Formats: sequence, C-alpha cells, structure tokens
Amino acid sequence: MNEFLFAIGVLVVALTAASVLFTMVLPRSPRGFERVSVLVNRIARLSFMTLARLARTYEAKDVILAPTGPVALVAQLLLWAGGFIIGFALMLCPTTVNFGDALLQATASLFTVGAVHAGGDQNAAVDVAAGAIWVVVVAMQIAYLPALYGAFNRREGLVALLESRAGVPAWGPEVLIRHQLVGISDTLPDFYAAWEAWAADLAESHTTYPVLLLFRSPEPWFSWLVGMLAVLDGAAMHLALAPGSASSQARLCLRMGFTALNRIARTLGWQIDANPSPAGPIELTYAEFAESVDALREAGFPMERTAEEAWPDFVGWRVNYETIAYRLADRILAPPAPWSGPRQHLHSGPVAPRRPPQRAPGGFSYDEHRPSVVVEPRHQGVEQ
Repeated sequence: MNEFLFAIGVLVVALTAASVLFTMVLPRSPRGFERVSVLVNRIARLSFMTLARLARTYEAKDVILAPTGPVALVAQLLLWAGGFIIGFALMLCPTTVNFGDALLQATASLFTVGAVHAGGDQNAAVDVAAGAIWVVVVAMQIAYLPALYGAFNRREGLVALLESRAGVPAWGPEVLIRHQLVGISDTLPDFYAAWEAWAADLAESHTTYPVLLLFRSPEPWFSWLVGMLAVLDGAAMHLALAPGSASSQARLCLRMGFTALNRIARTLGWQIDANPSPAGPIELTYAEFAESVDALREAGFPMERTAEEAWPDFVGWRVNYETIAYRLADRILAPPAPWSGPRQHLHSGPVAPRRPPQRAPGGFSYDEHRPSVVVEPRHQGVEQ
C-alpha cells in the first residue's frame, strides 16, 4: 500500500511539473492534460462574468472584469502549489503517521525547505525535492510574467492607434471614412501591413498564453478584438468596393486576421469551419452594409462598385471571421461596437464610434461623452 501511494504521489508531482513546463516554458498551444490552464481560465472568467451581471452599465462591468486575467494567473499558481503538496504528501505517507501529517510536512517542505517534521522516519530526499522544485517554479514564474506582459503591450500599442483612425469604439467603415476625411488614404497599405504583422503576433502569443484573452485593454471602450474586427471589415469593404485600387496588403491582412482567430478558437476547443462557403450566410445584413456604403460615398471615398455589386465579395471575406469574432466578443464582453455581434450580458445595444475632434485655427468644438446607443436591444431592461 505504501509503495502504491508513493507511486501515485510521483505521478501527481510529474503531471504538475509537466503542466508548469508546458504552460510557462514550451511555446505551443495547450493540448491534452495541458488544457488544465484553459480550464482554470474558464472558471475565472465565469466567476467574474457572474459578478459583472450585477452592474448596469458597460463601464461598470468592465471595471469588474478587469482583474480576471491577473486572478487567473494567481489561481493557476495556487493549483500548481496544491498539486505539488498533494503529490509530495502521498510520497511522504510511508514515513509519516497519517495523511494529515504528510500534508503538513509537504507544505512546509515546499515553502520553507523542511521546517516541519511531524514524526516518523526522516525522508530528507522528498523534503529537499519539494523545496527545490518550488524554487524553480517561482523562478520560471518571474521570467514568465515579463514575456506575458510584453505580449500584452505589443497587442495594446496598435489598438491605441486606432482611436484616430477608426473612432472609439472602432468600426470597419469608420476606418475608411476617417482615412478619407483626414486625407491619409495613401497610408492604408502600410496600415494593413502593420495589422497583418500584429495578427501574426497575436496568433502566436494568444495560443501559447491563452490567459491573455482575459486581459482587457486599459480603457473601457478599447478592445483588441473590436479593433481587429474593424480592420478586417475595413479591408473587406475596400477590396469589395474598389478592387482595382485596393492594396494587396488588404488581402494579406484579412487572411492573417481570420487565420489568427481560427487558431485562437481551436485553442479554446471550439469546433470551426475552416473552409466556409464564400456565399455565406452571415449575420450582418445587406441593409447595414448598404447604409455604410452610403456613408463612405458621402465622405468622398473612391468606389468602383455599388453596394449591390460589392456585397457578394464582402460576404465572401466576412464569412471567414464573423462567427468566431462574434462568439469571442460575447465571451470576453468586448465593447458593443457596431457590426460586432450581440452581448448576452449587456442591457444596451451597439454604440456609434466617437470621432476625435478636428482641431483647426479659428476654434473647435469638443464633445466628451459616452457613445450613444444607435441600435436598441431586442429585450429592453432584461438581463439575458
């Protein structure tokens, strides 16, 4: 019996150590038992989402959800500590009076390198191993956090730049409108190229470190997902309305964008259609698309096709990313921007993007306010 408990303890310690290794050291999407970290993230997200239901406004919900990522990191560390304590306690059972004494000695060995010995024969090898392995875990955690926050900072840097290019919250048609109104349409190829590289980095970092999906932007109305969706919609509209003049970088940006979303969805264990029909269907309606095309025409954006002619091409692009983007937006409770899908836990509908003020000699006006609701929710005042 003692040998069996010792073997089980070795297995628990080995599995816990492997979880630490695969989570913090090995750069790969979690699979198999490595998905324990994804399960911890899910529990943390659901816990905070339940608390956020108590808030009435999006801003208040964002404040409640902000600690989700850091709490998930701490919960993961506690889970590893618990795994090591239980594993080493099972290994100490043959040399201690009972399992309670083994737990006490394993806990003391893990954190203080054998400060407590509850009786029975000495087992210095297990005590030292427990203390040494936790020192290694803490050292790896110290190295892990800078890598994690480095990826977070790279993600948020380009998102912050969208305020002047796509409004707040970001919206696809607004990307093209803003570039036309400000007279910087010539920068769109570089803009698409930057977001292609950003999407590639996102695909690598957010599948290797899924906990980053729980980290929210510093500002309530900023969001990496809403920003990405806006850029993809802008590129899709550009290619659909002006295929002759649109930069080839728009096509590359779109492909890398929906590839990144597909990889994130697989990391979360979602079933996806990697090769959807170009004919759709999509949830965005033709009426919404045609209205945005009219806005582009009023802004003077050069177009080679009508809304009706461009619609099939736009659908062919959007069908690749709409479903995953909508599901992710609802999962992380992203800002309710237009064309970003429904939110089960919000009382209000999508809000219009607020453009930065146009400052010029002779005076200017600046209207600082929360974006107004432009699409009312289906069920007024009902928390779904």
